[in-house]
Amino acid sequence: MSLEYFLATGILLGITAGIAPGPLLMLVISETMKHGRREGVKVALAPLITDSPIILAAFLLVSTLSEVDLLLGTLALAGAGYLFYLGIQNLRIQPLDLSEKATRPSSLLKGVTANFLNPNPYIFWASVGTPIMLRAFQSDLLHLSLFLLSFYFFIVASKVVIAFLVQNMKQLLATRGYIHTLRTLGIALILLGFMFARDAFHHISQALAG
Repeated sequence: MSLEYFLATGILLGITAGIAPGPLLMLVISETMKHGRREGVKVALAPLITDSPIILAAFLLVSTLSEVDLLLGTLALAGAGYLFYLGIQNLRIQPLDLSEKATRPSSLLKGVTANFLNPNPYIFWASVGTPIMLRAFQSDLLHLSLFLLSFYFFIVASKVVIAFLVQNMKQLLATRGYIHTLRTLGIALILLGFMFARDAFHHISQALAG
């Protein structure tokens, strides 16, 4: 696959993860509303700290078995299912309730804890992220680096932008534009899910043929 594929995939998944409703986004919003955008930005940086051990463990585990087509097919099929789930969730999204505010003190530690306890990063890297990383690694180290850099740049940048906008535009996340953006990304995720499903059936058929 081309360098452009891994760049586009990193951007798509990063933006989607960055602006999709979830514990970390609500924490970014609530901390910004209560304590200012500096605290919201601190929370937005949490994935840079929490995801490294998750990625390393998933990559080392799967890469040692990367020649087993049945395993790769199963992982890709699980990834396709998760992407379909995320896409459908985006299509069904409703405006966020901005009345919820965090009650505990704000800090980077709070964001790190919330992200560690959130199952989504574990599911994502086990089913979606690691298969992409393996394909990128087998193609070129530059492709792997570009995927990871684009993913993390956009997941953090998306949340930082939201923190800055929430400071002055409290109702931004309840607008139709935000909803339409998420639903468009949902369609893109479903299409990516079909690509994963295609790869899954290819690997499974290879395993059965062997």
